Amino acid sequence: MAKRSKSGLKHKRQSERRRLANQAVLSRLKTLTKAARTNPEKLAQAVSELDRAARKGIIHHNTAARTNSRLMRKQVTETGKRGNGGTRTG
Repeated sequence: MAKRSKSGLKHKRQSERRRLANQAVLSRLKTLTKAARTNPEKLAQAVSELDRAARKGIIHHNTAARTNSRLMRKQVTETGKRGNGGTRTG
């Protein structure tokens, strides 16, 4: 069995804490994304949370951008008009 240094044990504790916190955020993102697909009112909240998770490094920024794009495109094709999804343009 390998030696366990104090710093190694601390790193293990920190990693576990982060994993649980990130797991909660990912679950929430999945729920919001599903809700945004069926309910256009939830779109702005989903986009905001995706961007926030990307900013914090929980998901990759390209993953957030791709998901946002797909949600917005779905809304445009269903409603025939663009709504304020909370994303910046330009």
